[in-house]
This record gives sequence, structure tokens and C-alpha cells, in this order.
Amino acid sequence: MYDVVVVGAGIIGLSTAMALLDRYPKARLVVLEKDATSATQQSGHNSGVIHSGIYYKPGSFKSKFCVEGRRTMAAFCEDNGIPTWRCGKLIVANSEAEIARLEALHERGLANQVEGLERVGPDRINEIEPHVRAREALWAPNTGIVDFRKVAAAFADKVRLAGGEIRFHCALLRAIDRSSHTVLETTSGAIETRHVINCAGLHSDRVALTMGTDPGLQIIPFRGEYFTLKKEREHLVKGLIYPVPDPTFPFLGVHLTQTMKGWVEAGPNAVLATQREGYSRWNFSPRDFSETLAYPGFWKMLARDWRTGLWEINRSLRKSVFLASLQALVPELTAQDLAGAGSGVRAQAVDRAGNLLDDFRIEQAGRSIHVLNAPSPGATSSLVIGQHVAELAASQFSL
Repeated sequence: MYDVVVVGAGIIGLSTAMALLDRYPKARLVVLEKDATSATQQSGHNSGVIHSGIYYKPGSFKSKFCVEGRRTMAAFCEDNGIPTWRCGKLIVANSEAEIARLEALHERGLANQVEGLERVGPDRINEIEPHVRAREALWAPNTGIVDFRKVAAAFADKVRLAGGEIRFHCALLRAIDRSSHTVLETTSGAIETRHVINCAGLHSDRVALTMGTDPGLQIIPFRGEYFTLKKEREHLVKGLIYPVPDPTFPFLGVHLTQTMKGWVEAGPNAVLATQREGYSRWNFSPRDFSETLAYPGFWKMLARDWRTGLWEINRSLRKSVFLASLQALVPELTAQDLAGAGSGVRAQAVDRAGNLLDDFRIEQAGRSIHVLNAPSPGATSSLVIGQHVAELAASQFSL
């Protein structure tokens, strides 16, 4: 029998396993992953940005975990030979409304104790990003980039070295509670465990329900689509260039990003996906989409935000509209500069009132802990989230 089963071998599941084994080196622990390898979903489909903590409401889990997470992630990468680049982020504003939001963002960053923040005008903007045209900007010099797949691989190595197991092609089917333990029926057979930690990302709500816990929310998948800049135009972007985000949504807007993979990405947008792992607009799952349509919170969200939803669909279908968002950052960009690239899917938790959850949601129920909402900056914060879950387990479980 295992002491702990972690469901999900993404970056948060692996960091949680690592933290638990560090705290309890004699614990019998296994990580279950339905896919063939780790970090195949959100952890391997993102912009690769190590965020500094500017955007998040002071006092929230996101604000605290991200600021500390940037430091711990940078230190982990340095200690383990994982390449990073502290290239900095420029958040640009042109209209009066954007400048007002930029000022509020600056105040939020200062409240979160983000180091090195600087309000800059056109001359300094030109020094940082010569091809950006903006009236004002917020410069966050400590923001960086990394390949989070390499980070997840390093986490997996440390889990194994500490005596943990990782089982791939092992999907959870059913959970049966016994008096002192839980029996998990999986595609690889039955597994007995004293405790379960749910880090299933895009499927975290389903795993909670399988465990007999009503999460009070549902995961609604949003696909984020990317272009890349052609090689001869990559010089237009020196680091990270972002718009001022709409404060009513937990998305950061289409941006331009240097990557550790060797190219510049443009995106992502945020369009409703009809499959939880729908990385193409042509992917469709009758089960996934019917669950979305049957969820009252989805319709309440749609009633409030349908204009934004239509705008995102339009931007997804029309390259010229996507380009216009990029030209607001770098006016020199043309349609010919953009090459098709990949996409990611964000697991966005929506409550029954139709609210998009804007903070991490981690809950304990019986012999289980559920990480129910951990989108961006989840990867940046992964080491801190793992420690938090381990501390929660220590206070609630007998390990």
C-alpha cells in the first residue's frame, strides 16, 4: 500500500511529490500519469515565462506564490543546470484608459514587493525595445524565460532519486473508499493508498468528483493559439512585450515572447475549446463539450462575457485581427512576418455563478487534497505550490 498517490505528472504534481518526499523520505509515493510522459499538457504548452508577480491581487495566493516562486524557480534552475534568460518584460500603454490601468498595475506590483519595477517613457522604452511605440510602459527587469518541460523533467528525476515512482499510461477510473484507505482503479490495475493528492490540471474537477468531492466548480478549457515570427524578423523583439491586460479577465492578452526554444512567439489568444485537450480548432470531444454546455456556470459566464467571447473567436479565425493586436505593440509587424505555430489549453475553473476563478484553489477533503485551479502563474509558482500542498498534507494527514 502507498502512503500517497499524486494524480498528474505535470509540473505541479511533480513539485508536490518532490516536496512530500523531501519532508517524508520514507513515504511510499507514486505519481500516476495517463499520458506517455510528464508535462504533456499545460506544463508543456505555455509561453515559458518566469513571471515576477505584477498582475495579482495583493494578499492572494497568486501574488504570494508567484513572487516567491520566481526566486525559487530561478535558484532551482541555476542549481540544476537548466538554462534561463532574465530578459525582462515591457508592459506597454498608449490610450488614456491603458495608462490608468498601467498605473494601477504599477501600484499592485509595488504592493506585491516585485523587485526592480520601473515606470518608463518613450526614450527609455526605445532603449529597451527599439521597435515598440508606446506613450508609457512598465518595465519588469526580473521577468525571465525557461523551458518548463526541462524543469518538469528535472523534478521527475528528483522524485525517482528520492524513492518515488512515476507510472505512465495510468489513468484513474474509479475510487473506492475503505475504512482506512482508498482503492484507486486505474487502466493499469488497482492501487491502494492512504492519501490522494489531485494535481490533474485539465481534469482536476473530474478527479475530485471521482474521489467523492464536489469541487463547486468546473474546468472550462480555453485554447491559446500562437504564431511565430519568421527568423529575419525576430530582431523586432528583444525580450517580452505585453499589453496592459483587461482587469476583468484572468488572461494577459496577446503578447510577443522570446523563448528558450530559439524563436519568438506571438500570442496566445483565449478562445473556448470544445475538447479539454483540444490543441486544434478542429478537435472536438462530444463528452467534453456536452459537459461544458450542461454546466449552469458556463451559461452565466457567457451571458456576461459573450462580447469578449465573440471577439476572441473573430481573432482566432482572422489573421488580420490577430495581427492588429500585435501591431499595437510593434507597429512594424506585417502578416508576412507571422508563421503558424502551436497552441496550448488553459484549464480555467469557473464557479456555478459563472465567475472565472482568479486565484489558485487548493482544498482538502477527507483523505485527499485537490489542486483545483492553478493556471498562470502556476508553472512559475510550482515549487511554492508543492511546498504549500506538502504543508497542508502534514497538517491534515498522518504520514
